[in-house]
Amino acid sequence: MSDAVRMSLADVHRSAKAALLAQRFGASHANAIANTVTMAERDECRHHGLFRLPFYMNGLHSGQASPDAEPELSVLAPAVIKVDAKYGFSPLALERGAEPLAALAKKMGIAAMAVNNALNVAALWPEVERLAEHGLVGFAFVAASPYVAPAGGTKPLFGTNPMAFAWPRNGKPPVVFDQASSASARGEIQLRLRDGRTLPDGWAIGPDGRATNDPAQALAGAQLPFGGFKGSNIAMMVELLAGPLLGDVLSFEAGERDKANTGAPCGGELVIAIDPVRCMANGDRARQLDHAELLFDKMLAQDGVRLPSDRRYEARKRTEAEGVLVPKSLHDSIELYIAGKRVAERNAYEGDHLTHRKDAGQAVAI
Repeated sequence: MSDAVRMSLADVHRSAKAALLAQRFGASHANAIANTVTMAERDECRHHGLFRLPFYMNGLHSGQASPDAEPELSVLAPAVIKVDAKYGFSPLALERGAEPLAALAKKMGIAAMAVNNALNVAALWPEVERLAEHGLVGFAFVAASPYVAPAGGTKPLFGTNPMAFAWPRNGKPPVVFDQASSASARGEIQLRLRDGRTLPDGWAIGPDGRATNDPAQALAGAQLPFGGFKGSNIAMMVELLAGPLLGDVLSFEAGERDKANTGAPCGGELVIAIDPVRCMANGDRARQLDHAELLFDKMLAQDGVRLPSDRRYEARKRTEAEGVLVPKSLHDSIELYIAGKRVAERNAYEGDHLTHRKDAGQAVAI
């Protein structure tokens, strides 16, 4: 990457936390968000890494996100807990709920966590990976703002509505996937806009309802579900699981709430944890996990096949040793945040995208 700054993962965390603190996030939120951003950079999921800091800042500066609300845990049923984020960003709420959810799943066999009133611009895999590290099977579902047209339609209605799954392994990192129900994540389009790259066919339509490869037209139009009706059905399912099931909002309602057009939707997230040994009589964890390895071995025996999380784990080894490359313009914006300055904005979320440039000594989000 030309015109980039190399940062160690420690530098990423330190800079992200310093920027968040300087912009008046409370210490707990700043640390949790920095953890999430650093994990994304570590795994080369750049559209959820430092790239997202302006989204956090705009959620705060707009008055829509609380900088210091302490998430509140409560019990809704013997196997269901709730974490009310109180209009803070989701990383702290998810950290607060992780251990209680894992403990409840081990006690009950299966448990669910409803996260309400959380602004979310992060990936889902961290929460399910945490569960897998406890030996649990994990699922997570979250909606977003209205970005995706239902199959056959041309107007945004669904969020990108990602879902994540994690399966624990003996002596190996868990198998994890985190994918949108749309053909691409929103951030992938935003990064292509920033970097001047076109979109593959089938990702989006423009405001006129016609297929487009132009990221700007895609962001102004609608994304498409993957696999036509199949992806659309999954998007609908996620809407229901993360919204009405939890007493929270649908994606289009989250969009209506976002009066400042921050690109940081506020809503619900459903996380489910299952203890494998409680799912069969005389459960034998080692036997169960060894049985799963037969499937993984059969998959990997075919040329060109990899397990869903392998790319991230390979990236993890590389970035822990070499650090990451960050566009200089983004690095400069972070330095301005750390200096206590607000990055000047010009319709920062019109079309819900960000690029960065230098202008009169200020990094400008446009």
